[in-house]
Amino acid sequence: MPSISGFPQAAWPFAWRRAFLPALLAAGYLMGAAAGIAVLVGLALCWGVVVPWLTAQASPAAGQALSELSTQLWGSKARFLGAGVIGISALWTVATLAKPIVLAIRNQPARSVAEGAGGDETDKDMPRSWMLLIGAVALGVLFLVVNDFIAGHMPDLAAGARYGLAALCVLFAALFGFLVAAACGYMAGLVGSSASPISGIGIIATLLMGVALLALHALVPAYASAVSGQMGIALVLFMVSAVLAMAAISNDNLQDLKTGYLVGATPWRQQIVLVIGCLVGALVIPPVLDLLYNAYGFAGSMPRAGMDPNQALAAPQATLMMQIASGIFKGSLDWSMLGLGVAVGIAVILIDLALRRSGKGALPPLAVGLGIYLPPTIGLTLTIGAVLGWCIARAIKAYAQRGGKDWTAAAEERGLLLASGLIVGESLMGLLIAALIGFSGKDAPLALVGEGFAPAMWLGLAYFVGLCVFFYHRVLSK
Repeated sequence: MPSISGFPQAAWPFAWRRAFLPALLAAGYLMGAAAGIAVLVGLALCWGVVVPWLTAQASPAAGQALSELSTQLWGSKARFLGAGVIGISALWTVATLAKPIVLAIRNQPARSVAEGAGGDETDKDMPRSWMLLIGAVALGVLFLVVNDFIAGHMPDLAAGARYGLAALCVLFAALFGFLVAAACGYMAGLVGSSASPISGIGIIATLLMGVALLALHALVPAYASAVSGQMGIALVLFMVSAVLAMAAISNDNLQDLKTGYLVGATPWRQQIVLVIGCLVGALVIPPVLDLLYNAYGFAGSMPRAGMDPNQALAAPQATLMMQIASGIFKGSLDWSMLGLGVAVGIAVILIDLALRRSGKGALPPLAVGLGIYLPPTIGLTLTIGAVLGWCIARAIKAYAQRGGKDWTAAAEERGLLLASGLIVGESLMGLLIAALIGFSGKDAPLALVGEGFAPAMWLGLAYFVGLCVFFYHRVLSK
């Protein structure tokens, strides 16, 4: 029956070799046991209940394998269940942070570098006049970029209408971006970037921007032909990328500022350097992404014919947001699955609240949503990393009495450094290999064997198990 065989047969097309990625193992370790269990719950709900049920209701096409049908239904229906869970979880996170964020803004000290030499240097921020000026310049640049994008993709739109549309898009990005930057940055500084609801924010931004453009299309005749179809989808994704950039930068900067606070740094000096870092990042990131795209391609979009789609970068969040935007403008969005996801998300939030209040643990709703909409190999590897972290934490606790506080702190630090090193190392190697692919013109310039080398999967599994064993013993070493 499809309900029994849906999971194992559907999961295989995702190329299980991706489950052996060290960066995913490290990310799971950093997530923690609670988030790892939540991801596993999402996986079980999706592939143990939802996908088999959808598969049982559907009829495969002639010659279509059950695994292919299951994967298709996951991509076209079940993932929107995860989107609903993530969306309502992100809204809940923002709602819980509203009060502390408002209080922080209201009680923000007026001290700054421009207000005299008195006071503690560690309490001095950049002058507010500088902040307002930098913000105004950033919005002005965003307006020019959006206007150029609209002019290039909607050439029939009159100049006045184009400027008005660009201004509305920038206004949306500024207002929504301020809210999400505050919420995501607060969570990143308080808990860490793994707890930031950035994926949910992207889903909500896509829905809001898509519905707003549809309303504009219906109410303003000047935009009737321009803001529709593919152009509408492109504009939504373009503006959502701006909002997500704000959220991602706030994640990074708030963690940097928190680190500075812990070591006694001067905030205004940090803020100047962070602004410079944003400018440098804006210059460096586009060519890096272009390099990765030309080397590997993205799922559903390959730069040239003949490339192996199994090597494409998954980009699951971007794929889901594209599907949502396309569904809004083409009228094919499965609102029922989104609504069901919202209901599931509310139930998970209530369970999480009950667990936290009873002191019996937690079930992060965002992580449950991630388990539903991420490819299963990614979710399973994250869970393995979380279980590894749980085992190491228990061992550290058991050895704490013999090793003392100093050894315990050193072991915890070794775990964080090892996990961070795995993520950074894999990222750098990925860029290096992408550069080699670009310069050589070969899809696998470092390959020692051909694609049909059967033991490759088992060698990868052996390496992955060995990495877990090494990680465990290295963290607990003296």
